[in-house]
Amino acid sequence: MLDDPAVALTILVLALFVGFEVIAKVPPLLHTPLMSGSNAISGITIVGALLAAGHEERTLSTVLGFVAIVVATINVVGGFLVTNRMLAMFKRKRDRP
Repeated sequence: MLDDPAVALTILVLALFVGFEVIAKVPPLLHTPLMSGSNAISGITIVGALLAAGHEERTLSTVLGFVAIVVATINVVGGFLVTNRMLAMFKRKRDRP
């Protein structure tokens, strides 16, 4: 079913649209607490990207899989840094390093 490029492109466009609509509806105060959930989703993205990059069926899928691995890894690391910074704001001053 996904061998047809039109089907794959349709799924991509629909996923982009739904993702944008979901993220646009989140109030700014909830962005940081939701970062942990987004890290879990990015972890799943990394697994899918590893499968795409390692399948080696086409050069394009390998390159796009590698790019997806890099971008999702940056997202996970950035998410953990932002979450850590947010949690540090709630520590008492004597507990901070």
